[in-house]
Amino acid sequence: MDNKSMLMIPGPTPVPEAALLAMAKHPMGHRSKEFDAIFAECTENLKWLHQTKSDVLSLTVSGTGAMEAGIINFLSAGDRVLVGTNGKFGERWAEVAEAYGLNVEIIKAEWGLPLDPENFREKLEADTEKQIKAVIITHSETSTGVLNDLETINRHVKAHGEALIMVDAVTSLGAANVPMDAWGIDVIASGSQKAYMIPPGLGFVAVGPKAWEAYKTAKLPRYYLDLGKYRKDAAKNTTPFTPSVNMFFGLQVTLQMMKAEGLENVFARHKRLMTTTRAAVQALGLPLLAADDAASPAITSVMPPAEVDAQKVRTLMKKRFDIALADGQDHLKGKIFRIGHLGFVCDRDILAAISSLEVVLREMGYEGFTPGAGVAAAAKILAES
Repeated sequence: MDNKSMLMIPGPTPVPEAALLAMAKHPMGHRSKEFDAIFAECTENLKWLHQTKSDVLSLTVSGTGAMEAGIINFLSAGDRVLVGTNGKFGERWAEVAEAYGLNVEIIKAEWGLPLDPENFREKLEADTEKQIKAVIITHSETSTGVLNDLETINRHVKAHGEALIMVDAVTSLGAANVPMDAWGIDVIASGSQKAYMIPPGLGFVAVGPKAWEAYKTAKLPRYYLDLGKYRKDAAKNTTPFTPSVNMFFGLQVTLQMMKAEGLENVFARHKRLMTTTRAAVQALGLPLLAADDAASPAITSVMPPAEVDAQKVRTLMKKRFDIALADGQDHLKGKIFRIGHLGFVCDRDILAAISSLEVVLREMGYEGFTPGAGVAAAAKILAES
């Protein structure tokens, strides 16, 4: 049946009808008073979402563009930086930093395991000459479904005194608690196609006071991604370059939806969906890649046993039920499948995905579970939530 597609991937995520209808309106002039008012409202609500009084700047880029902007505006070639890598995106930030001539030191963990905050503490405490200029962290590692311990790592960075902390919160902002001001986070990057519940096209960079001080002496090349330009124009409710106007129509709607739901309720919903999905998958006899104490509220990575072909699971889920699950990346491609529960996702969506997964597993001849076990495990948690 046409038009029944269901996205259960970590991005793009489902978009509410109200946002789709808003984005379908005729564009307006991006230098008009009407657009200025929409931009001002979105900026104010972005600060609410980030739990900050500092700048939250909107760029017409992907999440990668937002993160690159967050790296290059506050550093100079040769600066020593620590980059945490335990998945595809941590590795990407190391590549970006190296491309700009930064002195990169990688703190690594295996894919599927969280970064060890002690490794950061040791490096930072040993840096008595304060040469480390930044620590770059992926909060929710989308490729594996691991949530890194940002709060503890950030505490070690703060104890260092000199280094900035730069955070990829692309799949955690709006799904997990990232209180920018309370934790004193310097730079946070995120993207529209995740918990913001709109399509790809906008990136957001939140910048704290310490990062702005570093901006004054940073010497890496920048033009389109020069955040100083965005800050100056944001003060006048505009942008230095042409923004994706209709995306702001959708963003206005979804930020209003999130405010109406309430920040704590948004976090609680994502946690409930994560817990429900993990319990249901385990009830089907399918191992999970990330441990319970390091699980991302955005996505659950499933590592099926040898007799279950992960690629075939995804193919049949799409063919039979028009439900899209995500593949693994790099060396995990074809070996895992990932179930997204990020953004505009509700309890009903999880029940639909799990019941469909049961049908697919039975069709594949997998007998590692009692029929109905996944749905029963999900129902139990949802009934008690």
